[in-house]
Amino acid sequence: MTILVTRPEPDGTALCHALQQQGMTAIAQPLLNIEAGAQLPLLAKMLQTLQSGDYIIAVSARSVEYAHQQLASCGLSWPEGINYVAVGQKTAHSLEQSTLQAVHYPTHSDSEHLLKHPILHSVAGKNVLILRGNGGRELIYDTLQQRNANVEYCETYRRQWLTLDGEQLVLDWRRRNVNTIVITSSEQLQYLTDLIPVQHTNWLYSCRLLVPSRRIANRATELGFSLISTVGSAANAALLSTLSDLKHDGTFE
Repeated sequence: MTILVTRPEPDGTALCHALQQQGMTAIAQPLLNIEAGAQLPLLAKMLQTLQSGDYIIAVSARSVEYAHQQLASCGLSWPEGINYVAVGQKTAHSLEQSTLQAVHYPTHSDSEHLLKHPILHSVAGKNVLILRGNGGRELIYDTLQQRNANVEYCETYRRQWLTLDGEQLVLDWRRRNVNTIVITSSEQLQYLTDLIPVQHTNWLYSCRLLVPSRRIANRATELGFSLISTVGSAANAALLSTLSDLKHDGTFE
């Protein structure tokens, strides 16, 4: 068994090291780089428009990290009296550590469960600032607008897809017996699928996928994958735990 970890650095290498410490073979091959978002310099001004009882929603830990670094570089603090909300536990922990405020988050780490959280049921007339990367789903934005909130994005970071040689990579992965792939977003899943030459798609679809949500698992099924493990979180700790359990269960023989 060899596990291919496609998430960007530094998380990809960190997960590989943790897997290797548990006796598993892992390869880190990010599909994208992360850089500061174009709207990051506007964050301080956006925060100034928020009033007591308004909302800040973070869709990823990375969005919080870039935002916090920007505020710290300007000598600024996160506002008080704001409803801080995160898509999942990992993001909530990062937001709590940065803001020193209580953070609300759903039990399942996805947009659908976030929107069911009671904290977002009465947002009419409120300002909502969503911290995120470039692109991605519009479900949170659209739903909160339908609930008559005033919603604005701040793209605190930007994903830059890497130019990769799919033929050479897949030959190397097959030589190294890759049979398990960690994917943490639907965009990564699509990019990987598009990257692989058609003559290697049977191999690709025979690999086991680890994905964080049922939504991504459903998309993987549509593409042709059949061995899919839904972790429930994109956090390295959750991915490591699931992979360790699969190993102990004899799944990776």
